[in-house]
Amino acid sequence: MESTRQAKIARLLQKELSEIFRQQTAKTHGVIISVSQVRVSPDLSIARAYLSVFPSDKGEAMLESINKSAKTIRYELAQKVRFQLRKTPELFFHLDDSLDYIENIDNLLGKKEGAEE
Repeated sequence: MESTRQAKIARLLQKELSEIFRQQTAKTHGVIISVSQVRVSPDLSIARAYLSVFPSDKGEAMLESINKSAKTIRYELAQKVRFQLRKTPELFFHLDDSLDYIENIDNLLGKKEGAEE
């Protein structure tokens, strides 16, 4: 069960991380990174950010690049939230593949409907 404080911090981190990735992806044309969800540990020391990458075939490469620059991203985040948080949580990035999963289900349902007609 997530506390109110955890939820507020997660929303703040999601908003600020989204802005950081928007600024960075403006330089890399053709790739869009969005932060779909952020989960914060109960002691507020760890934040897990789930990223959605478009196009999805570049997801693994982008995630590897983001993980390499995690310290820089944490520093940028700390500069943005320095008046709201005392300590910026350690960041861990994960690939959110829920959109691919939904697309796969839609494709399977579309094939099934086509077979019934």
